[in-house]
Amino acid sequence: MSARCILLYGGSFDPVHNGHLALAHFCSVLCQPDELRLIPAGRPWQKPELATPADHRVAMLKLAFADFHLPVEIDEQEIELDGPSYTITTLRNIRAELGDSVSLVLTIGADQLHNLPTWRDWQQLFNYAHLCVVSRPGFSLESEQLSSVLANEIARRHASVEQIRSTPHGLMIIADNFLMDVSATSIRQSLHQRSDAAGLIPAAVLDYIHQQHLYEH
Repeated sequence: MSARCILLYGGSFDPVHNGHLALAHFCSVLCQPDELRLIPAGRPWQKPELATPADHRVAMLKLAFADFHLPVEIDEQEIELDGPSYTITTLRNIRAELGDSVSLVLTIGADQLHNLPTWRDWQQLFNYAHLCVVSRPGFSLESEQLSSVLANEIARRHASVEQIRSTPHGLMIIADNFLMDVSATSIRQSLHQRSDAAGLIPAAVLDYIHQQHLYEH
């Protein structure tokens, strides 16, 4: 057995919302990790400039995951970079930090899976971590909807939860029964328009947003 299993969940978290919490809970129940590590983005190279400074996004993450059922660590390495961040670099750093025996499971959505071949050194991701791919409405996980290279990678790396937990990296698990879909973009628009965002954002995070006057402009 692997020494430990750590679930990695990266994103802009701008702002963190109930969809993020639901996905983290779903993947943690599925993979049974020992710890959740959240990785807020700094300057993701494939996305526009983020709306909110990193210190606020980290503060909101701490509030949102304060009562999570697993130990939670917030990894700030990407927001500490001066330049753009790449997932492959982040995974190399985490592997170097934690050693060779830990099972690392990187959570991505089906939308990110479709774009995976555009990521820097994407096939090398498997040298450092497993992938847990979670369904998103509007993005098919069927092999005929994916590029042949990507479909082949899925076919040869598809594994069970037991295999994921007992090996450090190199495999993939597909979770196609997660249906919740919440858009941070639409939440930012609602907040900007002073619309009611209750029910979409954890109450403590919504209070923080109002106190700090975030997303008003």
